[in-house]
Amino acid sequence: MKFGAHVSIARGIEKAPERAHEIGCECFQMFTRSPRGGNPPPFDKKTVGSFLRVCSRYGFANYYIHTPYYINLASEDINIRSSSIAIIKEELRRGDMISATYVMTHIGSSKELRSQKAISRVVEGLKIVLEKSNYKTKLLLENSAGQGTTIGNTFGELCEILQKVGNTELGVCLDTAHLLAAGYDIRTKNALNKVIREFSSTIGLDRLKLLHGNDSKVGLGEKKDRHEHIGEGYIGLTGFRNIVNNSDLQNIDLIVETPLERIEDDIRNLNKLRELKRS
Repeated sequence: MKFGAHVSIARGIEKAPERAHEIGCECFQMFTRSPRGGNPPPFDKKTVGSFLRVCSRYGFANYYIHTPYYINLASEDINIRSSSIAIIKEELRRGDMISATYVMTHIGSSKELRSQKAISRVVEGLKIVLEKSNYKTKLLLENSAGQGTTIGNTFGELCEILQKVGNTELGVCLDTAHLLAAGYDIRTKNALNKVIREFSSTIGLDRLKLLHGNDSKVGLGEKKDRHEHIGEGYIGLTGFRNIVNNSDLQNIDLIVETPLERIEDDIRNLNKLRELKRS
């Protein structure tokens, strides 16, 4: 298991691996555009070459792209849905240009739609995204915390989407804070093993490609997306010790997305994870 953090691309995408190295990352995650909207910075030959050289300099083999926050594949608004599809497709193309391992996306919210109708829209959108997609960079769906009418907070719902899309290369990114908030108890060793067994029997461990390692400001089943620093939330140090030492998770990278007020926050969280791995 390698540890990393979400890093900024301010002043150029090639700054991301440099920042990741400075805080002690073994892998990293980034946006390739503003997460709030607007046109993305272009990936010209010079930009891509510079990024790849910096990654090589610091030995980064695994790095991940997070799609913008406004993605909603279940939207009733055709313009929002079409834009979400186009952006995910573009992020896969951009990811392939820089040899990113995966592009990770939120699924969206059903809002006024019934659950099955919303899932049908998601499946339809993902099929369009993945149609004739021969990129080495693959797509991951992130589980949600279950807030409001967001989709994908249960393994059953994620499994249904994966099965109906029918693309075996479509994977899953599990966020630990979202798991706890959605009602999956991962606070003790036995509870974590039970959740992993459920994921394995429902979806399959071969589909689990990435972890977001975030503690949670809210308790079990509270269905709110509130990240906290490692060991300072309801999962706690014991919970994360079990996660980073679990035998089923050793080949999966873990990215922290904890609250960032200063760069020392990421350094502290990464150091905590390494200490827990050794303990």
